Amino acid sequence: MSKDTIGTVMITEQQINDRAAEIARQIEEDFNGEPIVLVGILRGAVLWMADIMKNTNLEMTIDFMAVSSYGSGKKSSGIVKINKDLDTDIEGKNVIIVEDIVDSGTTLNYLKGYFESREAKIVKICTLLDKPSGRRVDIDVDYIGFTVDDRFIIGYGLDYDQKYRNLPYISFLED
Repeated sequence: MSKDTIGTVMITEQQINDRAAEIARQIEEDFNGEPIVLVGILRGAVLWMADIMKNTNLEMTIDFMAVSSYGSGKKSSGIVKINKDLDTDIEGKNVIIVEDIVDSGTTLNYLKGYFESREAKIVKICTLLDKPSGRRVDIDVDYIGFTVDDRFIIGYGLDYDQKYRNLPYISFLED
């Protein structure tokens, strides 16, 4: 893209905040007072994870992973690479993977299996956005902020070439 054109606002900051509070209540109900470990997938999930954290009234630990399954373009390569692993021991713990968007499902499917092999008690997935039309792998997502169409989504942590992460809403790049 030579000049990026941002589309209309798809999801406002207020809608995101409201949905984070709803999901936090569901997490509290699901874990019934048990501690959780939130694992944010860098870099896109940072804002969404902060919203989930500040709305969830459970004892929690946080950690981050950097993983990639995208090659040089906009499509997933299908190969997952761990660039930064956890610093936290998750054995016997309730883990919630916090992601910005579930597209192909490849990365989250890999991570869920990886955490289960490290003997996490429970592994759940929380995503800001779900793009089911991009699925290559059947993956259950436990907490979904919003479902989006097959567009290149930007804003609220999601980027294109490291730009647009700071938009306080969800939009898309025009073709």
